[in-house]
This record gives sequence, structure tokens and C-alpha cells, in this order.
Amino acid sequence: GWKASMKSGSLSYILPCNRLPVQLMSQVRVYTSNGQKKDHGSEDTNKSAREETLNKAETGRQDTTNAGQKQSLPKQPIQVKVKAVLKKREYGPKYTQNNFITGVRAINEFCLKSSDLDQLRKIKRRSPHDDTETFTVYLRSDVEAKSLEVWGSPEALARERKRRKEAEIKYRENLFRNQRLLWEYKEFFGNTKPRSSTATMFFKGPGKVVMVAICINGLNFFFKLLAWVYTGSASMFSEAIHSLADTCNQALLALGISQSARTPDPSHPYGFTNMRYIASLISGVGIFMMGAGLSWYHGIIGLLHPHPVESLLWAYCILAGSLVSEGATLLVAINEIRRSARAKGLSFYQYVVQSRDPSTNVVLLEDAAAVLSVAVAATCMGLTSLTGNPYYDSVGSLGVGTLLGTVSAFLIYTNTEALLGRSIEPEQLQRLTELLESDPVVRAIHDVKATDMGMSKVRFKAEVDFDGRVVTRSYLEKQDIEQLLQEIQQVKTLEELEAFMLKHGENIIDTLGAEVDRLEKDLKQRNPDVRHVDLEIL
Repeated sequence: GWKASMKSGSLSYILPCNRLPVQLMSQVRVYTSNGQKKDHGSEDTNKSAREETLNKAETGRQDTTNAGQKQSLPKQPIQVKVKAVLKKREYGPKYTQNNFITGVRAINEFCLKSSDLDQLRKIKRRSPHDDTETFTVYLRSDVEAKSLEVWGSPEALARERKRRKEAEIKYRENLFRNQRLLWEYKEFFGNTKPRSSTATMFFKGPGKVVMVAICINGLNFFFKLLAWVYTGSASMFSEAIHSLADTCNQALLALGISQSARTPDPSHPYGFTNMRYIASLISGVGIFMMGAGLSWYHGIIGLLHPHPVESLLWAYCILAGSLVSEGATLLVAINEIRRSARAKGLSFYQYVVQSRDPSTNVVLLEDAAAVLSVAVAATCMGLTSLTGNPYYDSVGSLGVGTLLGTVSAFLIYTNTEALLGRSIEPEQLQRLTELLESDPVVRAIHDVKATDMGMSKVRFKAEVDFDGRVVTRSYLEKQDIEQLLQEIQQVKTLEELEAFMLKHGENIIDTLGAEVDRLEKDLKQRNPDVRHVDLEIL
């Protein structure tokens, strides 16, 4: 039963008569090398106070029930644990003492000469470029000290930088002026320079298709315009406008092809490939406004104010010639798309819908629309000549305009999708993912993105969780284990341990960078469409 009671503060506690064993938690004090002391005897201050109160209450209960008996608890020794830690190094918000810079940056940014760099320490580092394995860099602190030695003070260095900046601006102005004079000289005396690679693009592939289409559509426009002047047919006027729109748009495509061949520059590091899609997009808008708009306008005017159509014999002859020429251009575009689709392993329909080659697609759709519009115009003109009703001719003009509007809408949609940066096919993305995951150094990959940059160029990005054990083992396989073991046995102090860890830690980081380069190279070799790979270490 309950026989004894005691009070602690203002609270009463009723305890049973049997003695309750009280275990005191021994205090553990941990001392670190920097002199700090940590108490782990209790979890917090409140818990310590409650234990102290309970100990006092237990002592009072023992004095009440067992008078004259003194019980003493054995004193437990204090356990001391010493934890050695390195002193934390403060680097500050801006620390560039260990940064590496290339010789070009050292010369340009610190106004040095190549002879000044010969006296500095040269460090071989892994090259970020595919064509070279290593390249030479310099410590930024050494370069800064050398620049101060050469120029005397930071103010003198700043003045020299300003002077060189002004000289660079003047040089660019003179270069532009000289280029303009050289262009005028070529225009006057003729250009005898060998044919450039840009010019050769128009003798094969999409460039050849575009040039053939420009020549044929230009001739068609001229003859259709003569037929419209002679007959006054609204359908023939629509055909003439259609050929003019095709000629202008294909000239724009030729400009896009020539611009897309430009080499990348600092302002456009990924090149000018999208110029083909931009030209095709503008071409689609031009077809809609110039071709479809004028055809609809002329057809509506013919319905509101009909007038008799003159002899259509010459119109039929010109339409027949246009049908043959447009059909020939259409066959050239079809053969080019079939060849390109076969090389990519795609069907003809998939190649066209995905807009793999926007220039050839525009020629294909424009010539297909031209063949159909010739058939529509000939049919409506035939009905007009048989019945004498000019409304059929105006309806034909509206039909040609509707056909051009449909083609332009498709071109605008496909090229807009390409410019927005759509993802690649799921099957191709799965192959790239499996290739990375099957490598022993990769533990997992996350946030995978693969964007089609146009013209069969893919940009791949992923966050990779690397297996640190495999990376370290790859580093150790290239080391002399016996020599490494001797270095470990010679470590006696914290300073020696720190130097040992820093040395091999930096080498392991370099090994990780080499593994990233290897994975990027494998992705590009096994998937030629992948041109840019960004692997981020997770």
C-alpha cells in the first residue's frame, strides 16, 4: 500500500513503501582541442532540475523509513573524451588566391607580355576542350603580383587598362571602315576569291532544292502574270501572286541557309542553326499575308463585281507549263526528304511533321500547294469558260487562298514548336538515360532534359549522383599502393594529416572531373545528334 508521503515545493507526491531504485546518470564531459567543454550529463536544464528534486525526495524518504541507517551511493568516475579537430580557416567573401587563369586572360586582363609569364609557375591542368588533353594555367595570385611588379601600382594598371580599352574601340571602328572599303573595292574590280563553303551549300541537299525552286517559281510568276494581264482571270491572278510569294519566301529560305552556316561567336555560343527555322517561320507568315490574303481579296472582289473573262487558251497553256515545273520541283523536294528521313531512321510523315529540315519542308509544302492550286484554278476556269459564269473563277481564287492559308498555318505551327525547344523522342531519351545508368561510376541520375536545338542537334542535361567509392577506387588503381601506405605510416601530426588529405583530395576531385569528361564523350560518340552535354554533379 501507500504509506509514506513527501512534499517537494508546493506539490505532494504519494510513493509506495517499497524502495524505488534510483539510477544517477554519470556526467560525461567532452573536451576538444580548442579548449571548449561540453556537458552530456543531462539532455537539458529542466531535466537536471527534475532529477535533483527526485534525488532529494528519495533521500528524505529513506531518512524517514529507515532511521539510523546511512546508505551511500558509490561515486562514479568522470569520463573524459578528447576530440581532435582542425582549426576552421576563414576565407572571407572573396577568395581568389588559389584560382587558375589562362595565359590569354593574364595578358589581356593584367596587361602583361608573354615574356612576363615565362618567369611564373606553370601548372598543367585537364583541358575542357575535346581536342586537347591538358593545357597550361597560372596562379592568379602570381599573375597579380607580377602585374604590380611591372606597372608599379594598381592605379597605373587601371590607367593602362583604360588606355587599351580606348585603343580597342578605335581599332573596331577602323576595322569596320576598312571592311566597307574592301567591299566597295570588290564591287568595282570584281571578286576573284575562291568559292566559299557557304556558296557550296546551294549545290547539294536543302540548298539545291531551294535554288531550283527559286528559279522555277520566278519563271512561273512571270508567265502567269502575262496570262492574267491578257485574260483578266481572278484565278490566274491568284496563281501569279502565289508564284511571287513562293519566290520571295524561298529567297528568304536561301538567306536563312547561308546565315545558319556561320560559325559560333561569343554572342551566340551555340551557333546560328535556328536561322533556318526563323526564315521558315517568316516564310509561313509571308505566305499567309501575301498569298492567301491577296487571293481572298481578289476572289471577294470578283464575287462583288463580276466581269467577263477573255479567251483562256493562253491561260490553260501557262497552267499546264506551271503544273509540269511545279511537279518537277515537288519531286526534287520529295526525294531529298526521303533520303534524309532514311538516314535518320524516320518515316516520311514523321520527318515532315517534326520539321527536321525546315527549308526542304517549306519547298515541299509550297510546291504541293502549287500543284493543287493549279488544278483548282484550271477546274474553275474551265467551268467559267463552259458556262460563261465568272463566279466560278472567283470561287477558284478563294479556294487557292484557303489552300495557301492552310499551308502557312502548318508552317507557322511546326517552326514555332522547333524554336521553343521541344524535347526529343522518348525512345531516344530512354537510350541516353540507360547509357548513363549502366556506367559503374553513376549511382543515379535526376532532372534529365534533352532539347532538340534544330537540324539534328540535341542538347542533353542531367544531374548525376556519382558513386564516391568507385571514383576513389578509380584513383587508387592508378597509384602505387605501397608508396601510399608508406605516406600514411609517416603521418604523425595533425598538420601532416591535413597535408596528406588535401593532396589526395584534390587528385580525387580531378579524377571525378575526368569521369565526367569520359561520360560526355561516350554520349556524343554513341549518339551523333548529341552536340552539347551538361552533366551536373549532385
